[in-house]
Amino acid sequence: MPPVDNSSSLNRRHILAGAAGVVASVVLRPAHAAAGDLAVAIAAYTKGAPVRAGKVKLDVAELVDNGNVVPITVTVDSPMTAADHVKSIAVFNEKNPQRDVARFTLGPRAGKADVTMRIRLATSQQLVAIAQMSDGSYWSHTVDVIVTLAACIEGDY
Repeated sequence: MPPVDNSSSLNRRHILAGAAGVVASVVLRPAHAAAGDLAVAIAAYTKGAPVRAGKVKLDVAELVDNGNVVPITVTVDSPMTAADHVKSIAVFNEKNPQRDVARFTLGPRAGKADVTMRIRLATSQQLVAIAQMSDGSYWSHTVDVIVTLAACIEGDY
């Protein structure tokens, strides 16, 4: 009986094992980095200034069927006068690949501090809206959102 050449089956096994490892690393890759990244992103935006709850209203459904298109509205209680107005509004998320969702620059001529947009959510997570006032103070509102059908998590937003 002639000797059996196992080199081709061994090579196939190595290739299949390598391919399975690549697939597993793509599928099992975490959708987000450490949970502290949200706090780091907010601290970078506020330059370490304290953030107080209030004045800001983040309007988003707490249960979202589809994470691909999530409508949100941020409203800030402000008279929008030259002496007292909203300078900027920022929206942050907890688990998407990029923490900084959007930033808006406003001024007294905006008339009202109200922005609306649609975002993508990779999974259930916390959203935070922060407003910077003309006096330098920061105000926020946080909402926990449950997403039943997650959006793409590959960072192609």
